[in-house]
This record gives sequence, structure tokens and C-alpha cells, in this order.
Amino acid sequence: MGRAPLLFINVFIIATCGLIYELVAGTLASYLLGNSVMQFSTCIGVYLFALGIGAWLSGFLDRSLARIFVEVELAVAVLGGFSAPALFLSFAKVAHFHVVLYGLVLAIGTLVGLELPLLMRILRENLDFKDLVARVLTFDYIGALAASLAFPLLLVPSLGLVRTSLMFGFFNCVVGLWGTWILKSSIEGSVFFLRVRGAVVLLLLSVAFIKADAFTTYSEDLVYNAPIVYTETTPYQRIVITNQRGGFQLFLDRNLQFNSFDEYRYHEALAHPPILVAGDPRRILVLGGGDGLAVREVLRHTSVESVTLVDLDPRMTALPDSFPPLKELNEAALDDERVEIINADAMIWLETKREPFDVAIIDFPDPNNFSLGKLYTRRFYQLLRKQLTPEAAVSIQCTSAIHSRRSYWCIINTMRAAGFHVRPYHVPVPSFGDWGFALARLEPFEAPKTSPPNLRYLNDETLAAIFVLSNDLREMETEVNRLDNQILLQYYENDWIKLN
Repeated sequence: MGRAPLLFINVFIIATCGLIYELVAGTLASYLLGNSVMQFSTCIGVYLFALGIGAWLSGFLDRSLARIFVEVELAVAVLGGFSAPALFLSFAKVAHFHVVLYGLVLAIGTLVGLELPLLMRILRENLDFKDLVARVLTFDYIGALAASLAFPLLLVPSLGLVRTSLMFGFFNCVVGLWGTWILKSSIEGSVFFLRVRGAVVLLLLSVAFIKADAFTTYSEDLVYNAPIVYTETTPYQRIVITNQRGGFQLFLDRNLQFNSFDEYRYHEALAHPPILVAGDPRRILVLGGGDGLAVREVLRHTSVESVTLVDLDPRMTALPDSFPPLKELNEAALDDERVEIINADAMIWLETKREPFDVAIIDFPDPNNFSLGKLYTRRFYQLLRKQLTPEAAVSIQCTSAIHSRRSYWCIINTMRAAGFHVRPYHVPVPSFGDWGFALARLEPFEAPKTSPPNLRYLNDETLAAIFVLSNDLREMETEVNRLDNQILLQYYENDWIKLN
């Protein structure tokens, strides 16, 4: 094989590696900082800007292009390969994490922006300009497509973010070392020390790849400030369980889902009010809530004949089997013969008409990205209506009623726009603060007045009290959350930014 085809393979690898580093940085920024739209948008913008800087700087290089290309590859291998470990440690140890984040993205983008112009100038001796541009850009775009598909579907679920960045740093280093052979005739001076440096970088990346699990555990211990007792990366999210005095805590993508110490307040308030206003419901639909804690509360009602739990992530609904304390906490609710577990996107699942449900309980994570935000839209609630009996009741968690008041009322106003009559309520949960919920039906209704017996939190008095809103929680006007505007996501991010 001639030199040109080999260098086009390098173009493909370079394009793939560059985009992977950007995806790693954007994903880690969203994971660590929240505010996913802002973090991804700014990371992409800085990276593209840096590519332009690199391309511009390449114009000032006139000599030793082959040697500079190899040097750049080794530099990208170090910066890109160790980017995920560096960002993890920086978040835990450095006061100004944003400086490290965008500085690293800028540096990697500048180096990647140098790579292709250098290669094109090296290749111009072998091809006409027209063919050169066509082939380089073709391999560049194919590499970008490969990276964008492999990253969420294969790399992150199989390797995690740390090993993904290290592995592609390895690839960049291989390209650099490979270049010392392919371009040997064009490299001025000895290539010995280039190869020695490349071998050292390969060794460091290999050791880091082998020790990645230990590093991830160490860095997450720093981030969570609590001993981690269980971790798992699924195709959909990062599951982390920590253990502190008094109980264990479940985090999804670093967002707290519950604390075993006080989760009963949240799940009693979520599950029982819709069942009480629906009378003696038989068929219950639970959307989200793969931990089984809402299902546990549902099964306390003797009228319940079937519970359909729809949760996207099969690893989440299997978590009680992998982490026995959760099965003990949910009282093995997901093993009950009345419970059917469906792992599917709830919005897609709702599009197929089936036998209507008497109660729907919605326990999705907070709307902190577009994928979750669609589950709080007018369209989603319209699809839900078609799956309910005329007398059915719905409950939904609506994020913090006080810290994210606009988000809270946006959810309620969106449900009303979809044709529901809604009664807002709230519950103090120590691990979260004052948390908001909504109870809805298709016809006007009164709030429930009689609580089931023998619950840990709810009784007749507290059941009446949770429907009383203080002055700082009173209703406010908001836009309706629609698929084409996702205004809820903007409300949510702006409200929580003020607290960070």
C-alpha cells in the first residue's frame, strides 16, 4: 500500500479521535455541572473555534511539516487521552473548573485543527489538489460519523468516559508513531527520540487504561463526598449508589434520586393520592420509577390487580437484583406477580393504544435535558390521556416547588393545556427540600381527605396539609412546554443555576 492511502486512514482516525474528545468533554461537563444544553453548546462552540485557530496557525508553518505532524499527534494523544481523568480530578480539586474545562477543549481543538492542514500539505506531493481535498474531507466526515454513532451506542456503555478518552489517545499516539515510518523520508533529522516519546506515551496510556476503574472510583469518591458502594454505566446513564450514616443514596448522572432514609415521604406522597381519588383502581400504570419504590406503595392497596411499570433502562429495573439493599427497601415489589416490567421509551410506548388504566403515576427524573424534557410536554400528556379511563387519576413529581418554582408551575400549566384538571401539592423531603407534585384528573375533583392506615408519613392531617400552598409557592404564569420549544428545560436550568 502506498503512502497516500495510509495517510488517508490517518485522516479517518484523526477525525474520529478529535470528535470523541469533544464528546467526552461535553458529556463530562454536563454530568458534573448539570445544565446540559449550555455545557454541550459551549463546549462544541469552543472546540469549533479552536479548530479554526489551529487551521490558521498551520499557515505559519513552512518547514519540517512531517516532524511537526508527529509532534502534534503525540501532544493530542496526551491531552485528549488524559482529558477525562484530568476533568474528573479538576472538578473535585480545582476551584475554577470552567477554566480547566474550556482551556482543555481549546488546546485539544487547536491541535486537532493543525492536523488536517498539515496532512493535506504533506499529501499534495502525491495527489492533485481537487482529489486531495475531496478525499481528505470524505475521510474526515466519515470519521466524524463513526465517532458520533460509536460514542453513545458502544464506547460509553462498554468502556465508560475515562477508558474511552484513554483508548482514543492510544489511537492518536499510534498514528504519530506510524507516521515516523510512513513519513520517514520527509522527517528531517533522527526519528529515534520521536519513537521513544511515542513509546512512553503509549505505556502511560496503557497503564492508565488498566487502572481506569480504580481511578474512576477514587475520583467519584471525591465528587460525591461519600463512600461509593455500587456503580454501573448503562447505555442510558451512570448509576452510582453511595452509603452514609442512616442509609444509602441513588444517583443517576450525578442527580440524587432518593435517600433511603427519607424516600418514604416522597413515594407515599406520589403514589397514594391518585389511588385515593380514583376509588378502588385495578389497573395501575407507573412511568419511570425503575427502583420499584413507587410500586411498593401501590401494592399496599388491595384493589390493585395489575401494575405496568415502564422504564427505559433495563439495568435500572434489574438494580434490586444487583444491589440487595434496594430489594429490601422496595420490599421485592418488582418480583410481585401483579407487576409487569416494560423497558421502553415511555413516550413511544404511549403511542400504542391498550386497555385503559385507572391510575397513572409519573416518576421521571427532573427535566434537565431534552430527552427528559419531552416527557413533560403537552404532547406527552395528550398521549397519556388516551391510555386512561374517564375516572382515572394521575400523579406526577414536578421538581422543587420552591427552588424551581417556574418549572413547577410550567409542568402544572402544561398538564392543564393538555386537558387535565390539576391540584398542586408539596411535601417536605429532608434530602431534597420542599418538593412539588401534581394530582390530576380529566374532570373537576376534590383533594383526598382520608389517608390509608399505617403509613410512615401520611395521615389524615398531613394529607390535607400537603394541598395547602404557602404564599411563596403560589401559582404563577408560564409558557406551556411543547416539543418544539422545550421551555421547561430553560426554566429548570435558569432556576437551578441561581443556586449553584
